[in-house]
Amino acid sequence: MTLDAERSDLVVGVVGAGAMGRGIAQVAATGGMRVILHDARPDAAAEARRFVGSMLERSAAKGGMTADAAAAALERIAVAGTVADFAPCHLVVEAVVEDLAVKRAVFAELEEVVSEGCILATNTSSLSVTMIAAGLRRPGRFAGFHFFNPVPVMKLVEVIAGIRTEPWVAEALTVVGRRMGREPVGVMDAPGFLVNQIGRGLTIEAAHLVSETGIPFVDVDRVMREAGGFRMGPFELMDLTAVDVTHPATEAIHDQFYGEPRYRPSPLMRARMQAGLLGRKTGQGFYTHADGKQQNPAESPAPDARPAAVWVGRADAAGHAAVTALLGRLGAMVDGGARPGTDALCVVTPVGADATTAALAEGLDPARTVAIDTILPLDKRRTVMANPLTTPAMLAAAHGLFASDGVPVTVIPDSPGFIAQRILAMIVNIGCGVAQQRTASPADIDKAVTLGLGYPKGPLAYGDALGPARVLAVLETMHRLTGDPRYRPTLWLSRRARLGVSLLTPERPD
Repeated sequence: MTLDAERSDLVVGVVGAGAMGRGIAQVAATGGMRVILHDARPDAAAEARRFVGSMLERSAAKGGMTADAAAAALERIAVAGTVADFAPCHLVVEAVVEDLAVKRAVFAELEEVVSEGCILATNTSSLSVTMIAAGLRRPGRFAGFHFFNPVPVMKLVEVIAGIRTEPWVAEALTVVGRRMGREPVGVMDAPGFLVNQIGRGLTIEAAHLVSETGIPFVDVDRVMREAGGFRMGPFELMDLTAVDVTHPATEAIHDQFYGEPRYRPSPLMRARMQAGLLGRKTGQGFYTHADGKQQNPAESPAPDARPAAVWVGRADAAGHAAVTALLGRLGAMVDGGARPGTDALCVVTPVGADATTAALAEGLDPARTVAIDTILPLDKRRTVMANPLTTPAMLAAAHGLFASDGVPVTVIPDSPGFIAQRILAMIVNIGCGVAQQRTASPADIDKAVTLGLGYPKGPLAYGDALGPARVLAVLETMHRLTGDPRYRPTLWLSRRARLGVSLLTPERPD
């Protein structure tokens, strides 16, 4: 059984006329396909069609399409009164509530109506495609077709093959996705599929970090946005998507992976969800939101202080070189002795370790030792870490010096992996896990994450940019110091780091 997905008279059914369903209907119609839209709530499909019409008119007004094209696209959308109206469909996409029983009931109805050659697809974001398909008479024609919200804006669609999905189904959905103007990525069924699985690395690790250290949410966001290059920090992102959406999805992925520590939820997120601090939609989340705008606390100015001299640790050669070069640009007096002078600020550059561990490893006086994160370039924002014995005077001198050229500095308490190191390492490691499990190809993993999450790089490319060996060192050190199994490096990462090759290197035979 096959479907000519290029046929000019392709008819797409959409069950569910909420935000996702109406978005799918819109991109299908603008892609030249006939659309039949139905919702169990009376008038919902008609309301959705009117909404799509307004979106098409807006697009035409902005020059995104002609007025004639907008009118023709809307004309291709028909409202269905019952499921029986889906009989002529070549493909039906379900976009109803994330409830297994409800979805199975929808597909049981559809199987009684559609032809044998009709593909059935689910837009689920959290339920197993294989599990939904298990209730069908013909699970081979069933797959996931996972769009991202808002559908007309987000170019990615995940084409998810369940265990019994026949190859022609995924091939046809890939073609249909392109006709809709989306970028399809092939994914094997797995908890969280591809994008939602990797997205846990940013949000979960940030939440654990704050829980363990008390670092303010805004500081984490500033580092990840300005130094890491992310469009939004993890807490800004969770306020946008809402904690009552993010946290239950995290719990579901963790449960479906049978408690895999990398996906372990943070109690901080559950507590805030229970408190009703859900984010932008409630006006209060990790930030306060007034009239839909996030209220950002002001950053304290750096102190007007500098150390008499600075001695830089040599445990990490790359870090030593980066800080020494920076000190030269800042006009600091560098102590080049084998051991620091009695009045010198000691600066260490740990990879995965905390300031305490780094200071003791080099036999330094903790009272005048701080650490600086050098895993990312030092030109956008710098992170300085104190240990419990760092004196206020030495910390102020370090803060003032490293901010003296106008680059902002975030000062944090002692924490293995700083902020960026541990979050980025977790994102890279989860991405490597997705590759190792063959959930998607390395290239598709990076493409999906940049399109679906808007990250500056895909996890594998980001790992390459940081250096696979340095990412591995962060994880191994944090695993050793904390004993937490969530920092176990994947074999995919470990092998490529030790071989000195790109994380995009596929397995052989592939």
